Amino acid sequence: MTTGFCRDCLSDAPDAKTRCPVCGSPRLVRHGEIEQLAIAHVDCDAFYATIEKRDNPTLADQPLIIGGGRRGVVSTACYLARTFGVRSAMPMFEARRLCPQAAIVAPNMSKYVAVAREVRRLMFDLTPQVEPVSIDEAFMDLSGTTRLHGMAPARSLARFAREVEAQLGITVSIGLSCNKFLAKIASDLDKPRGFAVLGQNDALAFLASKPVSLIFGVGRVAQTRLANDGFHKIADLQKADETDLMRRYGTEGQRLWRLARGIDHREIVPDRDAKSISSETTFNDDIADLRPLEKTLWSLSEKVSARLKAKALAGSTITLKLKSNDFRLRTRSRSLDNPTQLAGRIYAAGHDLLAREIDGTRYRLVGIGVAALASEENADPADLIDVHASRDAAAERALDKLRERFGKTAVIKGLGLDSEDT
Repeated sequence: MTTGFCRDCLSDAPDAKTRCPVCGSPRLVRHGEIEQLAIAHVDCDAFYATIEKRDNPTLADQPLIIGGGRRGVVSTACYLARTFGVRSAMPMFEARRLCPQAAIVAPNMSKYVAVAREVRRLMFDLTPQVEPVSIDEAFMDLSGTTRLHGMAPARSLARFAREVEAQLGITVSIGLSCNKFLAKIASDLDKPRGFAVLGQNDALAFLASKPVSLIFGVGRVAQTRLANDGFHKIADLQKADETDLMRRYGTEGQRLWRLARGIDHREIVPDRDAKSISSETTFNDDIADLRPLEKTLWSLSEKVSARLKAKALAGSTITLKLKSNDFRLRTRSRSLDNPTQLAGRIYAAGHDLLAREIDGTRYRLVGIGVAALASEENADPADLIDVHASRDAAAERALDKLRERFGKTAVIKGLGLDSEDT
């Protein structure tokens, strides 16, 4: 039996009705498993752009792009701008060409972080089981909260979405399911201001017609390899034998077999004290040469360094992560004499590890991480023997102060420059 409720007033919504019998709203949600499902993915709608429109009503009816500079990229675009083809990470010159009438606003990260904290606070009012994914999205596990809130998780989430809108002036889209994979897919089905439900019983039929790229981690290169092996749609993976997929792709094959069936055993991991801080990226095309790999490694090292500094942490174990084009994973680690939070030292250790792995293998992913974390108090002591190291550390901290004052792109070190900038 399909049950449902009104997302605006939370009243029951009988099957035959297209509008709420209590408040008249058409925003009804129905699903046969809706009273039992408790895993949600919450995604703020066009987060940066929505905040800017909230704070400047003159932008409300205009296409809006958050970004800056002709050489920069789009941070986000409102839904109106997206109808012109503007997308996140698109070069700004291309976005301006597609939508010349768009208003352009430079990002204001401190403002966005403040709003994100308020959204997170409302999440924690529902459950401590909140796993942030980025500044504007998170997974939530509301299992066992029915008695606490006096309603099923689905209704608690609808009330949460209503409170976000009323208190913060932004909107969210919610995907509700039995696991993280399906919840994430569901949150994209009804944007913006959406609420979609995707149960385990729906998974096989729903996923069958979708391209294999719908599975997270299947980028362009992996998609091409799967296509060459005859796997174009998720239905092709559903028909495959698990052992055969594992023989072809190792543990990645087992992951593909399970996700193709909507099976995902990952738990919600709350944002407790970090055991490590890392950053990684998957390339559009496999890379074998050192130069482009070390350039990406520098960028990732800066990101990890920034996160360590923001959390007042340092670490003494540096780990390099590489995934080859046949999905085989290589991890290499090095321990430092003293904990560090400096990008230069993270990169130097990672680069030594990377150089040893340049053997003709083509890599689809590179990552760098710092573990064995501790307080920053004893990080990066002055080196009386290596005066260059002390000088480099002082220079990096000076750059940090300049970026804090004038913006992250105010100063860019050589490895962070595009080739045409050098």
